[in-house]
Amino acid sequence: MPSQARSGVTVTAILDATIQVLIGDGLTRLTTTRVATRAGVSVGTLYQYFADKRSLVAAVKQRHLGEIVGVVEQACAMNRGAPLRVMVTSLCHAFIDAKIRRVDESRALYSAGAEVDGDVLVRAASLRAQQAIAAMLVTAPDATFEDPAVAALMLSTATIGPVQALLEAGAPAPMVALLRTHLTELCVGYVERIGGSGAARSTVGR
Repeated sequence: MPSQARSGVTVTAILDATIQVLIGDGLTRLTTTRVATRAGVSVGTLYQYFADKRSLVAAVKQRHLGEIVGVVEQACAMNRGAPLRVMVTSLCHAFIDAKIRRVDESRALYSAGAEVDGDVLVRAASLRAQQAIAAMLVTAPDATFEDPAVAALMLSTATIGPVQALLEAGAPAPMVALLRTHLTELCVGYVERIGGSGAARSTVGR
């Protein structure tokens, strides 16, 4: 157990150092030597856990996505059985807050994603988020969804683009406030339309 604890601390230090180098120097100047120096470990120690630069970037990307999905899953679990508007409002706010909590990290990893087949990692994380959202939606007391998985897919993807644009703009506070309001209304309007009364659903697509 002491050895495992030390290994965990070392890996965390290496991953934190990778993010710091990415933010400060960019992907092109990221090297295992720079990361090891920033983490306070030898290059040999770093290679015990990570084979190369690519595996470092993949690991920090996966950790970041895991943290975001964890926030989404928690928000969905806490709002099961809540009214539809409460569900979706909480979901949107939780996702935005999670992404802007580390603006520099989020921005750095957007640009570094292509280095490690980031789309594969994103798809896996998105699937987890969609499963949590679908499981929440089916508990709404004021809505019925013919296909909760599709509704969850739409909600998940609808939030990603606007939040990425917000981060690329530097996430200024006024824009964060506006996005919080507008994105929430966009998503609430969609789910109320899709999951509302049968008459409302029958008009979708006309």
